[in-house]
Amino acid sequence: MSALQFSLLPDTAEVGPTGELIIGGCNTLELAERFGTPLFVYDEAHLRARCREAVAAFGPGVNFATKAFLCTAMAKLAAEEGCNLDVSTAGEYHVARSAGVPAERLVLHGNNKSSDELRRAITEGVGRIIVDSFDELDRIEALVAEGLPVPRVLIRVTPGVEAHTHEFVRTGQDDSKFGFGFSTGLAEAAVVRAAASSAIDLVGIHAHIGSQVFEARFFEMAIEVLAPFVERHGLAEFSVGGGLGVAYVNGEEAPSISQWADAVHRACAAAGITAQVTAEPGRSLVAQAAVTLYEVGTIKDIPGIRTYVSVDGGMSDNARPILYGSQYEAFLPREVGADRARTVTIVGKHCESGDLLIRDAAVPEDLAVGDILATPVTGAYGYSLSSNYNKVTRPAVVFVADGEARLVVRRETLDDLLSLDLG
Repeated sequence: MSALQFSLLPDTAEVGPTGELIIGGCNTLELAERFGTPLFVYDEAHLRARCREAVAAFGPGVNFATKAFLCTAMAKLAAEEGCNLDVSTAGEYHVARSAGVPAERLVLHGNNKSSDELRRAITEGVGRIIVDSFDELDRIEALVAEGLPVPRVLIRVTPGVEAHTHEFVRTGQDDSKFGFGFSTGLAEAAVVRAAASSAIDLVGIHAHIGSQVFEARFFEMAIEVLAPFVERHGLAEFSVGGGLGVAYVNGEEAPSISQWADAVHRACAAAGITAQVTAEPGRSLVAQAAVTLYEVGTIKDIPGIRTYVSVDGGMSDNARPILYGSQYEAFLPREVGADRARTVTIVGKHCESGDLLIRDAAVPEDLAVGDILATPVTGAYGYSLSSNYNKVTRPAVVFVADGEARLVVRRETLDDLLSLDLG
């Protein structure tokens, strides 16, 4: 098996004098020794470059989908680079506000927003609310009747386009928990009701067809379906959501944010959409910016069957393989360019047979207990989906830039596991 495809690594990744992986001017082996493992290492320059690219492609109204990765440092960085932030729970909203992001630069999503979530957002002047149901319209109208200000709203529409991606991350089809169906007439009813309500400032519609979408034609199909609807109602804003895919393994290719935006803008122009077009990239901003570092603890060879390599993390810091069957690469940061001729299955330390990080992973022949092993493209939905299963502690997160490593999320301690336990 060939060496790792270098394009899967963060922008500033380079090979050091003895073959080791350097990111942001920092030796990753030294980072593992200093901060421990598992460890998420983010290239700050990469994050900033992708945010700038998104703003250049879609304008200052572009929203970073924080579900992909959020901490106060990430919220500050995205806002500094001109992105607004898309939040979908009270927790995400609170982190963004705690990072100093003004409420008017937040977009509130979610298919089941509570009255309390809506009350805080509206009271503080949230930039946009993406309305997902008639129940939510009821709640907003009740809050405005209490004296809260009238919020600016987009109606989330499911255009009936089924993107070719995993069924758990498809959201644009008719059978979806998200939004108002276009083909069923519910979208029309929602827009008509919102436009007539004195409690709602209707500014546009939102459509999201799914995640990890590689082909621009699916976005083009949704735009073609929705264009007459947008123009007929004279809506000022049209959000195509997010969902742009990224490459995770050797040989995989994905459009850049700029290429995606060009396809979206061309399709909107061809369909006659005059509304302001914006988007909500998440994965494409952060996924490739990070690698996860693990320490190899056990190598178990079952002759004629399989070799299991156990690391000190697993499904608690990367749930995507067990959720979606997602694939990753693995390599040894002590020798980034090494051939990977040995086939192993990399597993976590949890009490689940399904705790697989990479089935049939290619690694160097000399992989040994105690090695630091890395998986690239883990910047999206790694830390966000992390858990304390088996009472493991969540990993630390560091940002690296210009030879300096900055701890932005500390590693949980064993005592942290008891902090909510009342005994």
